[in-house]
Amino acid sequence: MTNEPLLQFELTGIPKLRSGKVREIFDLGDAFLLVASDRISAFDVIMPNGIPAKGAVLTQISHFWFQRFAGLVPNHLLAGAKDPLPSRLQPFADQLSRRCMIVKKAKPLAIECIVRGYLSGSGWKEYRKAGTVCGIPLPAGLTESAELPEPIFTPSTKADEGHDENISFERATEIVGADLANQARDLSLKIYTAGRDYARERGIIIADTKFEFGLFDGELILIDEVLTPDSSRFWPADQYEPGRGQPSFDKQFVRDYLETLDWDKRPPGPVLPDEIVRKTSAKYLEAYERLTGTAL
Repeated sequence: MTNEPLLQFELTGIPKLRSGKVREIFDLGDAFLLVASDRISAFDVIMPNGIPAKGAVLTQISHFWFQRFAGLVPNHLLAGAKDPLPSRLQPFADQLSRRCMIVKKAKPLAIECIVRGYLSGSGWKEYRKAGTVCGIPLPAGLTESAELPEPIFTPSTKADEGHDENISFERATEIVGADLANQARDLSLKIYTAGRDYARERGIIIADTKFEFGLFDGELILIDEVLTPDSSRFWPADQYEPGRGQPSFDKQFVRDYLETLDWDKRPPGPVLPDEIVRKTSAKYLEAYERLTGTAL
């Protein structure tokens, strides 16, 4: 993998529809092209320098899970991880290598599908105050990072700017309808449980995660990314100890560094030091290698 992070993508002759915090979406006519950059954001601010190999890790982990879960839920992939690029994309092969997905033009649901298996982050903060997570009552006496008695589904809104907002399941049904909300909840819990069990055998605890679903030809399918270090909290199982925050494979490493700075968490973000960049890249690569059993 290159040591230079790829932050921006312009593909001559291929219209770009959207540029998110990490991904670029291009219109191929009968499909979308999703390209994962090496950008990294924290506190909703994109840092000025990126993390080498990050986009490839996110894409290849997603390919891995899409393939693994194909029997559980249909997904948006139109090409496999090792399929050659279409001829019109060949001129951009160096940029796109291992970091792109060609996908169906699904209509995304207007909710984020979050599953929590452990008590962390905003869930831990709410639990300390109210004994609940996203309004769901939990047993008394749980500690930070404790495993929940069973995974819980805690949907949120989708925010184009700023933070997503946690909502009740009832509110989710109002937004997308009861049938789709029930399908999305049941699939989210099923996929999370299968992924959690697999990852635990490979030394990774998936504490929580976010899924996205979309409609294609009237069918609910899994889209976007799946169980990556950006969409999930990954903890090393051999260092797991309830009662405190956990070391992680995700960008929490960057957040922890940023918390040591005198920075107001508004753009522009500070340049990340070389050491933080190297360590973060190594964390992403290690997560890929543990999950897949292969080096990127």
